[in-house]
Amino acid sequence: MITLCKTCGTAYDARPDRCPICEDERQYVPATGQAWTDFDTVTATHTNKWQQLEPRLFGIKTVPAFAINQRALLLQTPHGNILWDCIANLDPATKALVTALGGISAIAISHPHYYTTMQEWAAAFDAPVYLHASDREWVMRDSPAIHFWEGDTLEIFPSVTLLRLGGHFAGGTVLHWQEGDGVLLVGDILQVTPGKDAVSFMWSYPNYLPLPARTVASVVSHLEGKTFERLYGAFEGQNIESSADEIVQRSGQKYIACLK
Repeated sequence: MITLCKTCGTAYDARPDRCPICEDERQYVPATGQAWTDFDTVTATHTNKWQQLEPRLFGIKTVPAFAINQRALLLQTPHGNILWDCIANLDPATKALVTALGGISAIAISHPHYYTTMQEWAAAFDAPVYLHASDREWVMRDSPAIHFWEGDTLEIFPSVTLLRLGGHFAGGTVLHWQEGDGVLLVGDILQVTPGKDAVSFMWSYPNYLPLPARTVASVVSHLEGKTFERLYGAFEGQNIESSADEIVQRSGQKYIACLK
């Protein structure tokens, strides 16, 4: 039976004594203690809400909210569909909808908090999962579908490139879709602020631990020269609709200035 951590959504082959993801300072163990459920229970008691963000980009979010409550994004390209980031709930309706939209040809995940049930998604759609090798230690279940990549860039399809920015995690990754004016899918490697006119950067979001200035400078430097008009974050509504590349660079400069 596949066991899921109720706090972060990470999947385990059997119920563990502890969740290493939650015990890391970038996540948290609830004051009431670690709690568990199983994959079948989640798929029976939850559904997924879909939102079309662009003609070829869909957001998928679980309701009622589960674990961290991030969304996955399904990107349609002429070379196959890409699932960006992952959510724990893969119910029959989601399988049917994804199949009707052309299935999944590749899965790419920003960082370990969103690994969740990536193994089940990969098996259901016979898709490889691309994870940065720097975060290998946080994979809690093996799968032949997992491909660890190294370095700072990986082109998975024409016009679709993974960029390792680091920051929140050593392998923190974003997806650059070089179509038209460009789109950046960021998970929470970059965190869209409530006004949607800035982004921020953190080592630990739940524990409010910042990143040092030198790390933020490195993160934004990896995006210099990259064109992306729009940016989509980890959570519903975290969408920057215009001038996203300029906003990211300006936000990095502001963050660094605050630490001087």
